[in-house]
Amino acid sequence: MIDRQPTANQPVWDNGTWTPFPSLQGQITAGTCVIGLGGTGLTVIEELLARGETVVGLDAADVAAGAAGRNGGFLLAGAYDFYHDAVRKHGRDRALAIYRATLVEMQRIAVAAPGTVRFVGSRRIAADAWEIGDCQAQMEAMQADGLACEWYDAADGVGLTFASDASFNPLARCRVLAQKAVRDGAQLFSRSPVTAVQGTRVDTAQGMVHCDRVIVAVDGRLELLLPELVGRLRTARLQMLATAPTTEITVPCPMYYREGYEYWQQLPDGSLAIGGFRDQAGPNEWSLDATPTDAVQQMLETFVRGHLGVAAPITHRWAASAGYTESGLPVLEQVRKGVWALGGYSGTGNVIGALSGRAVVAAALDQNYAAVRLLLGERWSPEVTLGTGA
Repeated sequence: MIDRQPTANQPVWDNGTWTPFPSLQGQITAGTCVIGLGGTGLTVIEELLARGETVVGLDAADVAAGAAGRNGGFLLAGAYDFYHDAVRKHGRDRALAIYRATLVEMQRIAVAAPGTVRFVGSRRIAADAWEIGDCQAQMEAMQADGLACEWYDAADGVGLTFASDASFNPLARCRVLAQKAVRDGAQLFSRSPVTAVQGTRVDTAQGMVHCDRVIVAVDGRLELLLPELVGRLRTARLQMLATAPTTEITVPCPMYYREGYEYWQQLPDGSLAIGGFRDQAGPNEWSLDATPTDAVQQMLETFVRGHLGVAAPITHRWAASAGYTESGLPVLEQVRKGVWALGGYSGTGNVIGALSGRAVVAAALDQNYAAVRLLLGERWSPEVTLGTGA
């Protein structure tokens, strides 16, 4: 049994100073009800407010209490697939357009939440000879299309450097967005789990929202709120830990290893935050439970001590739920008349989630589907995925 720290299941990003919004009590009316106050939901709210919409936002727990505030703090350009794989799967033009769109979105994230983003680049470190070859293929494809990618070979490994990527504090970013949304007129409610979405009426334990449209911006566990999506995505548990500040190593930027299954970065105070080993723990990590487990936490700690050579005490252990799709493309559609779903970012929701949020607002309010088709393909149409529910 591993030692359980006082901050078990509290992310390193949480400084303990946040006051949650009140819960929803009674009935309220708005143009749009947004369910989920993570990065995607708050981006949706930002877009709606910019269009003069009245907005109510709900969260079952609190702002960024899910994966949005409990992830590794990486802002990476591109889609779920490495660039050369995205070119193979989606075609060069679309893969390049998505990559460029994420570069723009990363800048928007930095502007919208000042002080939370550091443009320090990122690195992919190969775990074996096969992955070294895969890195070479990725570099060739990226450089051929004018995207920032350089070969990396140093004492800590061989792989690639991506100068355009960034590190950020995901929880602080969401809290900045939430506070701004309230100042701009949104009504936000924490600790208000949704019990039913009945047409465009949203029920909570102690309240109700009447609205013209509902946008469900929930990544992990999305299929619980919208049963139409069962089988379309699966919820996985992602686990992390953090150490006390250390000078034992210097990690200048976010690092991902073994095709991204392990990922770590060093925070400005010297703390090390690392996640991974989901695939090594078997089917148990396909779970709705967002509680850290001994098995994965032990693997993470062993990696920190052995591979990274860090002996600093473990100060935080936490987990989060994230939605995965078989294609790696997000769920982004109108599942019922007036009810839109967003989620299933396959562990890449910080940037793709924000893009998806803007795409849904353009589709729902403007009938502009260009951004949705960029992410999901030209053959996507609103008629194909619209369910028959009232």
